[in-house]
Amino acid sequence: MAANDFESGLKTLEELTTNAQQIQDQLLGEILSKNAGTVYLNRFLHGQTDKQLFKTNVPIVDYEDLKPYIDRIANGESSSDILSAEPVTGFSLSTGTSGGQPKLIPFTAESTNKTAMFNNLYRSVMMKHFGDINQVGKRMELMFVKPEVETPSGLKASAISTRAFKGSGFRAVLPKLYTSPFETIVCPDTKQSMYCQLLFGLIQRDEVVMIGSLFASGVLRGFKFLENNWQELCSNIKTGQISDWITDSGCKNAASLILKPNPELADLIENICSCKSWEGIIRKLWPKTKYIGTVCTGAMIQYTAELEFYCGGIPLVSGFYACSEGAVGINLEPLSKPSDVCYTFLPNSVYYEFVPIKEERVANSQNLVESIETKSRDEDTEPVELVNVKPGHCYELLITSCTGLYRYRVGDILMVAGFHNNTPRFRFVGRENVALGVDVERTSEADLLKAVTEAKTLLDPLGFILTGYTSYGDTSSTPGHYVIFWELKAKECNNGKELDPKVMEACCSRIEDSLHFTYRMYRKENIIAPLEIRVVKQGTFEALSDYFISRGASLSQYKTPVCIKSKEALEILDSRVIGKFFSPKAPM
Repeated sequence: MAANDFESGLKTLEELTTNAQQIQDQLLGEILSKNAGTVYLNRFLHGQTDKQLFKTNVPIVDYEDLKPYIDRIANGESSSDILSAEPVTGFSLSTGTSGGQPKLIPFTAESTNKTAMFNNLYRSVMMKHFGDINQVGKRMELMFVKPEVETPSGLKASAISTRAFKGSGFRAVLPKLYTSPFETIVCPDTKQSMYCQLLFGLIQRDEVVMIGSLFASGVLRGFKFLENNWQELCSNIKTGQISDWITDSGCKNAASLILKPNPELADLIENICSCKSWEGIIRKLWPKTKYIGTVCTGAMIQYTAELEFYCGGIPLVSGFYACSEGAVGINLEPLSKPSDVCYTFLPNSVYYEFVPIKEERVANSQNLVESIETKSRDEDTEPVELVNVKPGHCYELLITSCTGLYRYRVGDILMVAGFHNNTPRFRFVGRENVALGVDVERTSEADLLKAVTEAKTLLDPLGFILTGYTSYGDTSSTPGHYVIFWELKAKECNNGKELDPKVMEACCSRIEDSLHFTYRMYRKENIIAPLEIRVVKQGTFEALSDYFISRGASLSQYKTPVCIKSKEALEILDSRVIGKFFSPKAPM
């Protein structure tokens, strides 16, 4: 992207965010004009395109409501009149790790063009803050693909990342802009793929100006893999021969072109990696890195402490908000801390509506109103438009798109942090359907994250970092209780410090003290038993991700579930427990 294109992109962003209402109305009008006669919309609109009729007659839906129509397209019916007038050209597969089984989300030529426009605007923002990194070096991005699935219609279904990485445009720029050869990205064995991508990133360390992966969990997985395999990687660099266990022909061919004996580089990397602590290791290994590009918001924020430990002050940049249903938000301040990240929604991507989330309050025995217990949809309130949301309020996101999704529940809860011109800036709060509970109480993803964040500060004096957590409600006995799985890492190798049971019990208490009023009230009345932290051995959350990936999740798009529902996943966690700690007292 040339300098004039980057300035043009910033100007376009200002125009879009200034004229948000006009653009939203125009977009909805275009969607209805094109699609009012489709099988789905015709049930409610009878060919009409009136905006108010759309809001009155067309129901708010989730995926299960649209699944019969999507299945008809996937099974071979004409795709040009069921949900959208424009033919469906393929399906995006949702990750399937945050809310259940992967979903088939249709995409069309028009939605593909919208994604390309979004990417250009996003690049303009990044160039404003970091310059044109394509002109000064390469990206070491850890990228992985899953096999495409062919539906009975012949249309392909794949993860968004897989489709992007296999695209002809991406492949054309890959050798110049990225350290990973194409063969390593499409390697079906994720371990061989990871090893080779890190190997080629180390060989080209002096050219690397950006490191990343789609989600923070993917970046961290790469850093941990490096920590466990750096000696073997150095041996390969020293001898110019790749390890025998790398059997993928594509990876071996790529290595034959790049890997040459380099004892000097191997010794340099070995000296860096053999240090007592890996704090700041990424800056030492790749000294020209300007930022780590990866999604750090929502469930991913649990990984930021360990990422910051490895990165040594390199900024963590969570640049955009996107989902299988579309790319919609850009972080206009990419240097903001992960906890402060806000996304400005682009009014030309999809038509937005927002269902207000009411804050339910509960009075205690003295009739004093306590703070927020939980958040739920306000079923009695009409959804509001993009420009009419209120700062400080939370909403569930609905979208209407050119791909045939109408008043569709994405499942994300967002809080309005402010406005950029006339367009709101949103902070991601959590998933609407993720809740932990053992009685009638419900603890949201955001509630749990807040409580765990409070508790993990007690680990600092011990020299430990929380590297991953998840939870489940144990109702195998009465009363039931919350179980929080923690994986911990020592800041320094062999620091000799052990977990102090009193500190871990204090962590349990801190979590309980930080949870909502109803939980604390039920605990005090012994309706809920004491909270338990189960510490698992290192590598457990990697084994958990391996399980979900073996079940079809994409490594590039994997997100650790905040609440475990799977019996098999729970067995993986329980089989690796090395310590159990309970809250010693009822919460305040």
